[in-house]
Amino acid sequence: MAISQNGTDGGPVVSTGIAGLDDVLNGGFPRGHFFLVEGEPGAGKTTLGLQFLMAGVANHEPVLYVTLSESEREIQKVATSHGWSLEGVAIYEFAPTEDALRPEDQYSAFHPSDVEFQDAMQNILNQVERLKPSRVVVDSLSEIRLLAGDSLRYRRQILALKHFFTNRGCTVLLLDDRTGTEHDLQLQSIAHGVLMLEKVPRDYGRTRRRLQIVKMRGSVYREGFHDYTIATGGVEAYPRLVASEHIEDTPQGLSPSGIQELDQLWGGGIERGTSTLLLGPAGSGKSSVALSYAIAAARAGDFVSMFLFEELMRTACKRGAGLNLDPRPWMEAGRLHMEQIDPAELSPGEFVQHVRDTVEKRGAKVVIIDSLNGFMNAMPDEAHLPLQMHELLGFLNHRGVLTILVLSQAGLMGTNMTTPVDLSYLADNVMLFRYFEAMGRVRKAVSVVKKRSGPHEDTIRELTMANSCVMIGEALAGFRGVLTGVPSYIGPERALQDADGARK
Repeated sequence: MAISQNGTDGGPVVSTGIAGLDDVLNGGFPRGHFFLVEGEPGAGKTTLGLQFLMAGVANHEPVLYVTLSESEREIQKVATSHGWSLEGVAIYEFAPTEDALRPEDQYSAFHPSDVEFQDAMQNILNQVERLKPSRVVVDSLSEIRLLAGDSLRYRRQILALKHFFTNRGCTVLLLDDRTGTEHDLQLQSIAHGVLMLEKVPRDYGRTRRRLQIVKMRGSVYREGFHDYTIATGGVEAYPRLVASEHIEDTPQGLSPSGIQELDQLWGGGIERGTSTLLLGPAGSGKSSVALSYAIAAARAGDFVSMFLFEELMRTACKRGAGLNLDPRPWMEAGRLHMEQIDPAELSPGEFVQHVRDTVEKRGAKVVIIDSLNGFMNAMPDEAHLPLQMHELLGFLNHRGVLTILVLSQAGLMGTNMTTPVDLSYLADNVMLFRYFEAMGRVRKAVSVVKKRSGPHEDTIRELTMANSCVMIGEALAGFRGVLTGVPSYIGPERALQDADGARK
């Protein structure tokens, strides 16, 4: 029998067949114990149980699936929907037959549930003795609960099953749909570990699913909630990201934008291993500036990942081509990955896993999220967004990745600009974008207001998109109040005098 690794208590563990869940469990389920998997109907218990058994088959272990509520044909249909073959998985089906409906076959001396209960338990034990499986899944406990009739008999039977299986070295998953909530705590006290599967409905979009390890005796596991999905191919779990577990000594250096004046605003460029927030109203040039960093990095030989929440990929490519920043050649060359994200169909944990994969598996050196407004919409409660982003940015910084975040503010100009969530304290660098009115035109301004890793310009420069490129002009020295949206023109000489007075 193949054992994946040793648990924290020194005992061996067996893989669940789900890589993300193995990560949460610190390797897998401790071998030879009794585990409870709870979740409402549709949470994915059956799918998880089948993946657990198929992992055993892959390790050349004998396995047994005991179904008390569904037929073997229904179990096979579940497997077929995921493209699986259950060859090597022994399925024992215990269900009332059509003969039980005939009046002459009804019990008279004993209550039918008593006979059925004893038959069910004895048949399960016989199957285990015959097959000697190392992994067993029992689906579901609600049927045993109903057949037992009362809580005392039910608890005693579960205790007897626990001793029977553990004495034979079986690793057992008991699936429970939580229809008998009054007995849940009793059952949790018996089990060696408890895995909870939850469905969290949202007002719009796909239902969010998350799992939690309620308890796991003698083991260290990743606490808290972890998102998971059920797709063709089975359950995929996304462990909660902990940035402190991914500290690496990565080389630093400056990452240029390809625009000399923009790099001058940053005092030479942005440091790798830092996060940069581009903050401003819609249409003020944030995405175009972010794209300039992506193209410059790809041109230098780095791999870049861009995640688009609002703008369509074809629109982003067309806009970039109009600014001499066409991403399509770099996408075809394999240096730039651009992905369209639908926040209504994606959970936060799943998105974070997408970012992790592009860094860990594809070696991305630049990650651009455009925009955080879309990511926030994927969160069930925006109060959790700063915590989620703190861990994600910490992970990316530890990996030496340049992270660029785009955040749109509500409003177009004036002093009443509002931000849906304040993440400026999390970002290492902040660049502010603004509209302002001057000479009968609506113009754009840009300024660096924060840089943790070194000095930067404190000037406000004009941003224009002309001559098929992004251009950063000279400092707007002749204006006062640019960031208010309605500045006053004081002329360059007056501005110079004010600057000299301030220096004195």
